[in-house]
Amino acid sequence: MQDELRAKMLEILEANRIMTIATLRPDGWPQATTVGYAHDGVDALYFFVGRESQKAANIARDDRVSLTIDHDVANPLAITGLSMAAHVRPVTDPAEIGRAFALLGAKYPEYVAHQGDFDFSVVATMKAVPVIVSVLDYSKGFGHSDLVTLDAEAGRPAAA
Repeated sequence: MQDELRAKMLEILEANRIMTIATLRPDGWPQATTVGYAHDGVDALYFFVGRESQKAANIARDDRVSLTIDHDVANPLAITGLSMAAHVRPVTDPAEIGRAFALLGAKYPEYVAHQGDFDFSVVATMKAVPVIVSVLDYSKGFGHSDLVTLDAEAGRPAAA
């Protein structure tokens, strides 16, 4: 991946805190919802879902998702964002869950004070691993995006 695109992806991931994630319902219709996230480079995005939620059931049935990360701007030529195709899986390794909690705590410091108020037995930690990323940057022209394909296992540019 070009260093410029990786830097732009990291800039967008750092500048934002919520994403819209679309999962597939059993009837085939997409379901888009908003969740908070934290990232580990461009390789992984972590988020929480209710264990009994429709979103969790959708992911258990089909781990393919689409997600977007962006923000509102007054000037259409200032639009930047990410659109990703990713695979999602529940995180079960205690060390990785700890890493996800640390990343989410750093991104959402105001939540840390309320950590004791949450019943984490009903919450699943999820990991999205991007496979295809569209890096939107309308400053390069209206509708401009660069497509990046990542190795789904390692989060690195795929071999050509």
